[in-house]
Amino acid sequence: MGYAESPSNKSSIINPYFSDASRDYVYKAYISAFSNYFGGILVVKKINEQEHRVVFTTEMGNTIFDFSFRDSDFTVNRIIDQLDKQLLINVLEKDFRALIKERLLAEDVYNKVNDEIAKVQIDKKPYFYTFENSRLTTITRIGNQKEKVVFEFSEINDDLAEKITIIHKNINLKIELTSI
Repeated sequence: MGYAESPSNKSSIINPYFSDASRDYVYKAYISAFSNYFGGILVVKKINEQEHRVVFTTEMGNTIFDFSFRDSDFTVNRIIDQLDKQLLINVLEKDFRALIKERLLAEDVYNKVNDEIAKVQIDKKPYFYTFENSRLTTITRIGNQKEKVVFEFSEINDDLAEKITIIHKNINLKIELTSI
């Protein structure tokens, strides 16, 4: 049995991950970007209702990148030379914006038993949020009728995804996060 379109079209959906301003979200991170490999610690901090900070450091504390997101604004506070390519920065901005965006307006909602898929727009790009038993399990960005990026959330405890994998289908970029 396939998904059926929900009669209530425009509805609000919530991404619960990275939404608690009282905690730091700390992950062991591995990033494979074009023939470069980086390992270290990724910290996501919700500063206030409109602002998040995403910092990736080596285990020795050297900054690989440090980004600030405020509403639709994006600031590169710091980035190492190997990653300081505008194309890559744009991709990382889109990835982390989708990851931390909390409240979204669904254009369409499709249901099947205990599962739901909501289509939303982020920066004029279509994303599909898949919920299984009310838990966000995947986010998929589509372009030209094909998957471009897939975010997979697993080992979910309350509002914390212990494992997050971001896989790009059209470029050589993969991000693996494991909560510590």
